[in-house]
Amino acid sequence: MSTALSNIAWISPFINIAKGEDVSGNIQTIIKATGLPLAGLLVFLLIWQAAASNINTSLGQFPGPGEVMTQTKGLWTEHVAEREKATAFYERQEKRNAARVEKDPTYVPKIRPYTGKPTYIDQIGTSLVTVLSGFFLASLIAIPFGIVIGLSANLYSAFNPVIQIFKPVSPLAWLPIVTMVVSALYVSDDPMVPKSFVTSMITVMLCCLWPTVINTAVGVASIPKDLVNVSQVLRLSYMEHVRKIVLPSSIPMVFTGLRLSLGIAWMVLIAAEMLAQNPGLGKFVWDEFQNGSSDSLGRIMVAVITIGLIGFLLDRMMLTVQRKVSWDKSAATR
Repeated sequence: MSTALSNIAWISPFINIAKGEDVSGNIQTIIKATGLPLAGLLVFLLIWQAAASNINTSLGQFPGPGEVMTQTKGLWTEHVAEREKATAFYERQEKRNAARVEKDPTYVPKIRPYTGKPTYIDQIGTSLVTVLSGFFLASLIAIPFGIVIGLSANLYSAFNPVIQIFKPVSPLAWLPIVTMVVSALYVSDDPMVPKSFVTSMITVMLCCLWPTVINTAVGVASIPKDLVNVSQVLRLSYMEHVRKIVLPSSIPMVFTGLRLSLGIAWMVLIAAEMLAQNPGLGKFVWDEFQNGSSDSLGRIMVAVITIGLIGFLLDRMMLTVQRKVSWDKSAATR
């Protein structure tokens, strides 16, 4: 058990202290691993509080850490209250349907969906589903495409200009085009998913696939010549060469591209939601800005911090996956 735990980097110093090994060195490691980040966070909070107390806006004083914490609690309270309303709504329907069926056994009960206003937590969930959908769709396109052009210098030369042209295009430029195309092609009286979701997802996909394409192609093209020679000696087929030589060798670069793409996807989504007023965190920020109440600035700051924390957690999630499947364990230090 202790051996398994010792493989976790941050807990190893505590295990060594329990064993009585190199106490001074482990204490220094603990201070470096936990004390320095906490000190940096404390300095940031102090600077934030000092700056906020000296900034007055048309909506009042700029929110400091305390006000943001108060608004966070308020948003959670609103979410809980809304969920209680939804539960009561469905319970009333069930009682009415049960009474109706008791009077008329042939009656087919109908459950109408709750149409209350989405809460802050609901908006977070919507944004996460959208960004992950767009990211996975981009990855399904970018990784195979990057492998193909990475294996052929001619194909890379042919497609590189196209990649370089579309790579810097802003989501604000893609969004109107995507919106019109989706509105024209995605026509249904009973759509499986809302058009707003499809629009945001495709916009995210178009903007975030390029880092994965480029890094995958570079990683594939950088495979050591010795490995390529081994593949030729063994007379591996194209697919076997990709599966046994190309993918294992290029995984670190592929994941570098995936991490960059996921970060871009998250930023693009927030901008797209604000511009198109699609459900999600971006719309929440814009609605609060338009609302202009005394609580709006605090709530916007809550959203800003939430966006940053989710972006950080998404990157850590991708890094964890990389460490599981890649031979490059040094990625843990980046």
